Amino acid sequence: MTVAVVALAAAGCGKSSNESTGSSASSEKYSGKGIGLAYDIGGRGDQSFNDAAYAGFQQADKEFKIGGLDVEPNDSESNADKVQRLEQLAKAGYNPIIGVGFVYGPAVEEVSAKFPKTTFGIVDDESVKADNVADLVFHEEQASYLAGVAAAKATKKNRIGFIGGVDIPLIHKFEAGFVQGAQSVNPKIKIEKQYLTQTPQEGGFSSPDKGKDAANGQIEAGADVIYHAAGLSGQGVIQTAAEHKVWAIGVDSDQYKQSSLSQYKDWILGSALKNVGGAVYELTKSVVEGKPLSGEVRGDLESGGVGFADSNPRYQAMKDVVAAVDQAKQDIIDGKVTVDTK
Repeated sequence: MTVAVVALAAAGCGKSSNESTGSSASSEKYSGKGIGLAYDIGGRGDQSFNDAAYAGFQQADKEFKIGGLDVEPNDSESNADKVQRLEQLAKAGYNPIIGVGFVYGPAVEEVSAKFPKTTFGIVDDESVKADNVADLVFHEEQASYLAGVAAAKATKKNRIGFIGGVDIPLIHKFEAGFVQGAQSVNPKIKIEKQYLTQTPQEGGFSSPDKGKDAANGQIEAGADVIYHAAGLSGQGVIQTAAEHKVWAIGVDSDQYKQSSLSQYKDWILGSALKNVGGAVYELTKSVVEGKPLSGEVRGDLESGGVGFADSNPRYQAMKDVVAAVDQAKQDIIDGKVTVDTK
């Protein structure tokens, strides 16, 4: 059976980003129309958070041949727009339906109650408690701790930087882990810190120019390693770092491998990974197999849900940095180190 194209034409439903066709024959237990993936601010192409979710979408589609639809957000949209988007996906028969980002919390809570036979997932939010909702969350602070260790070992000036997209508790976790990791190497290290905006609607996760400006400021202050947790805005951070020949540390995806960042990759020390794609894949797998996940599903270092990417050969050549990061990872897994979240 071929999945029909579903037009999400109503205002607030967003732009259809990709329609993947497939057959549900891969599982007799599955009767949906495929995966419904609704992106966060920045959309597909951010080379970070949303693209990580899309990678999971692609993996699941390739393996289970069930098809799916991924949908872009609108600029400055309301919660009502998100509700409408998820409702249209549910009415069309997509299952599971996954909201990429905590901003979907209220919409997932509302729509999941109306469609109890559909499985919903929400990334980076654990507030929705329902039998048909999986809260796909992560120990971001653990990956950020490794980023902090790497930054403190790689810096030549004992001054590093953190740039958060939006000043919210989720991004505070990234900062907390980064600072703790860096200070575990050098308690006196100087750390520049900046948040791009107070709210997501102001573009903190979707404005490379804001990332550029923040990175320029931190480099002028003397930072020679900058870690961003800023989504699409992080592209500006990475570009500026490369132009000044200082290290950048990426986030969520392995940004060294992202095609749109290839001209800057030599200056991407590593990336604090969050396996959003794996979470999307595993939720889809559970639905296809007729045993949908629900409740909190949290990824950590031990499970491979978070990590630190070491793709850059220049990083791999820094044996003392690699050894310190590997040791820190093992210490967290062994319970010798507990990472702060605030």
